[in-house]
Amino acid sequence: MALYPHPILAREGWPFIALAVGAAAAVAAFAGGLWSLPLWVVALFVVQFFRDPCRSFDAGANAVISPADGRIVAVEKARDPYLERDALKVSVFMNVFNVHSNRVPVDGEVREVRYFPGRFFNAAIDKASLENERNAMVIDTADGTRVTCVQIAGLIARRILCYAKPGDRVERGQRFGFIRFGSRVDVYLPPDATPRAMLGDVVFAGQTVLAELPGTVAHLAAGSR
Repeated sequence: MALYPHPILAREGWPFIALAVGAAAAVAAFAGGLWSLPLWVVALFVVQFFRDPCRSFDAGANAVISPADGRIVAVEKARDPYLERDALKVSVFMNVFNVHSNRVPVDGEVREVRYFPGRFFNAAIDKASLENERNAMVIDTADGTRVTCVQIAGLIARRILCYAKPGDRVERGQRFGFIRFGSRVDVYLPPDATPRAMLGDVVFAGQTVLAELPGTVAHLAAGSR
């Protein structure tokens, strides 16, 4: 999967931005600036929604990086329904004012990507994890640890985009998808992973450390020599 060049405004939003700005400009030209003001407000909202800033992080090899901007709504022991195992689940809720570009949480190889049709409940509530439309990506790290990253559509979001494919080599912080207009991302980690984010924390995709995987540092250090 190629690295995304980060053009500040996400490519997924270009048609929406063009439409919103074009409509506002047309009304301004034919009806005057006052009539076009509400459309300019809408255009500004669309532009801010599709912003896609560059991100970097400074963290150890075992750090799990947040795949999404937003607020932590769950840090709990749970069942990973995609790998059918016990797990530490960390969930990030994105409102319409957050950046919606999604980034890879761990280095590794994409094992599988599965899409599930579903409902469109408010993504902040627990049942959204299993009942809403979603896309699950399983990543194998260098030492064989498996991490599941799930994009979940929300009440308003109706489009999940995932560009990763099985067999892709991915890096932490690499852009892999986008969810339009409000949503959630769940990360399922091994149950002995150590959480570093707390309920209610504000996190940033490709930057904030959510948790640390067990036993990864020594393995990677040995492999790099």
